[in-house]
Amino acid sequence: MESIQLLSNWAGEHPIFIALTIVWTLVWKGFALWRSAELRQKYWFIAILLINTLGILEIIYLFLVVKNYKVEVIEQSE
Repeated sequence: MESIQLLSNWAGEHPIFIALTIVWTLVWKGFALWRSAELRQKYWFIAILLINTLGILEIIYLFLVVKNYKVEVIEQSE
């Protein structure tokens, strides 16, 4: 219980760090969700959406997993 109070006090004293952490996470999560949706990888999409790793899972996905896949563009003729 004391550790929760200590963490709460620290977060109150450093709001900029908390804000930067939130922005960092949202940016990486947004890019990773975009790519997983674009590649139709629903299991990755769900994992990235639900698991919060401060951007670590998202970075691994974007730089190690996605490079093995390509998006195929289909043009429609009129």
